[in-house]
Amino acid sequence: MVSRLIAGGNPVSGYSHQSRAMDEEMMDYFTAANVKVMLAACERAGINTWLSRADRHILRLLREYRNEGGRIQWIAQTAPEMADFARNVREAAALRPIGICLHGAQTDRLWVDHRREEIAARLKRISDTGVRAGLATHIPEVIDWCEDAGLPAGFYMACLYNLSRTHEEALELAGGPVTGEFFYEPDRARMLARVSKTKKQCIVFKAYGAGRRCATRGDRLAALREVFAAAGPGDCVAIGMFPKHSDQAADNAALVREILGAGPARL
Repeated sequence: MVSRLIAGGNPVSGYSHQSRAMDEEMMDYFTAANVKVMLAACERAGINTWLSRADRHILRLLREYRNEGGRIQWIAQTAPEMADFARNVREAAALRPIGICLHGAQTDRLWVDHRREEIAARLKRISDTGVRAGLATHIPEVIDWCEDAGLPAGFYMACLYNLSRTHEEALELAGGPVTGEFFYEPDRARMLARVSKTKKQCIVFKAYGAGRRCATRGDRLAALREVFAAAGPGDCVAIGMFPKHSDQAADNAALVREILGAGPARL
């Protein structure tokens, strides 16, 4: 069983989706010791699953955490920089994840390049390990296609913002200059509508817009209410934790419990 709130992995890997300075602050903070402190805090808060990249850094950290008694479940994301996809999947599967997900950047690049057969082949490669296969994407139409094609995806990772647009597309939608990554608010409704239609489990991510919708507790609560209003009973939300200044695991768990009406022993 997976908790309705799971921990995302981007901050641990230094991906803030805000600025280079924030990326570096995250990398400086997340020593091996601090990653393990965060994972332990997640477990105490009732968050029983971590979703993160299957890169060398994470594979080593997860092994170390488990060797020291950590029990958190793991969902692996394939690492786009790993040239040998089959090897990446094998190495992830060796650490007994409860799922392996094709990384959203990989999915979307193959989609844009009209290499849909490669998406299907990669999902089959994951499925052949005996681990539940997932597909991540920033584009709702990819889920439509995957459903219609009957691909072996056991779950989806659905991003609430389409970060796979070209710069030219972003400029057109913004109607002016775009600096950095383009977070387009109407994307949320489109992806949440797609999540509400599928019967497969969805893990919704970027609920807070990578920090853009979490200035206050009220902002965070509203963002999560929006997600759970569209989500099915087995769907989850993944939130990246950066607990440098506060216990974000406990804070986010409290918000989800408030929305779900869950008691202290359940999330």
